[in-house]
Amino acid sequence: METVKIINKEQLSDFHFSKVDVIQGAAQQKLRLTDLNHARVLGNVDHTKVKIIFVNELGNPTMVETTIWAVTEESICLKGALFIPIIAILQIAF
Repeated sequence: METVKIINKEQLSDFHFSKVDVIQGAAQQKLRLTDLNHARVLGNVDHTKVKIIFVNELGNPTMVETTIWAVTEESICLKGALFIPIIAILQIAF
């Protein structure tokens, strides 16, 4: 597995995310959405940060540790009106 680059949340505005879903299989995609919603609840209730590993347009994995404020059909919303497309998210660590 490639080395995961760690960034600050503020650097997200400079990123171009994967345009294809980085997770294959409906069951794994459903689990990702369940994890994202769990992380959203933790963020809104306890202000808990989670580690989000996503993939950029070049296929490189990147991690940011932050609070998820909202989950929509297509993306997650972070503090500061920053968004990450759900299809680019590879893993959520609590």
